[in-house]
Amino acid sequence: MLFARRMRIARWDPADEKTTHECYEVHRAVSQADDPVEPPMSEGTFRVYLAEGFDHHPGEVWLACDEAGTVAGFYRLDLPDLENRDRAFLGLVVHPAERRGGAGRELLRHGAERAGAGGRVILDGVAVTGGAGEEFARAVGAKLTLTEVRRIQHLGKIAPGTVAGLRAEAERAAAGYSLVSWTGEIPEELLAGTAEVFNAFNDAPHIEGTEDEVWDAARVRERTGTLQRLGLMRGYGIAALHDGSGEMAGFTAVVVDPESPQWGFQQLTAVVRAHRGHRLGLLVKTAMLDLLAAAEPQLTRIATGNAAENAHMIAVNEQLGYEVVPPGWNFYEIPVADVH
Repeated sequence: MLFARRMRIARWDPADEKTTHECYEVHRAVSQADDPVEPPMSEGTFRVYLAEGFDHHPGEVWLACDEAGTVAGFYRLDLPDLENRDRAFLGLVVHPAERRGGAGRELLRHGAERAGAGGRVILDGVAVTGGAGEEFARAVGAKLTLTEVRRIQHLGKIAPGTVAGLRAEAERAAAGYSLVSWTGEIPEELLAGTAEVFNAFNDAPHIEGTEDEVWDAARVRERTGTLQRLGLMRGYGIAALHDGSGEMAGFTAVVVDPESPQWGFQQLTAVVRAHRGHRLGLLVKTAMLDLLAAAEPQLTRIATGNAAENAHMIAVNEQLGYEVVPPGWNFYEIPVADVH
């Protein structure tokens, strides 16, 4: 497909090292322009994203290239295969120097066509608040569906004794529960319990009209841990187990990119409904801070994002000293049929 400024849309070839690296350079430029708070993902992690997506859904990657073959923008189209098979997630990225030249709209049209060909009727996407992506989403008529707020925990600002005090408070409320921790992939014997905690996260604020994800041990094994297995991230997990039943009641995880070792990135934290009310969220998160202090002493910051309506987890994070750091992220959707 050819369009304005003699650009061409072509499917990404994973074996093409040149264009893959150019896609990464586009990603880096966009990150620096729109979201300079956190470091951009490493090139190795980015390559996994292009190939597999972070949710391990089937997908496609298409590039917008100029006459010389240089990448000006691209998208990854995630096509969920287990739930929400009427929807597709479009991760659309255009180099800042190429914006307002038509590349974004043509990539959007192309992505909508590909989504429609796959039987999808809704396109989802995400944009940094206040940035060019948000402006683009509004211009094309996308509907805001969810707002996520970024918070960062500056470890050097935590007063001595604070974490120990909060952990002791949580341990008193969590009598009858024990902690287990691990490094790297989730241990085989904990996969089924982890699946139940993942399922518990379905009652957190989410996009209206989307189906709950249903996890079991096989899905956890197959669709998590790729970056740790490849050595692209160092991962840490902590779970709270109910002493009486052996059930996993709560879970938290943090990953560290070896290329940005001062940063930790909070992954899912959740507590199974039947075990709520025992300060387990606070317990696993304070225990994680103790684990990271020993395993990653160079760490200075941990970043997380919470849906603006997730009052319970926000309260836990605020106890731990997390501060709101703009920009956050807005999620949008648009019917495939409305993309012109």
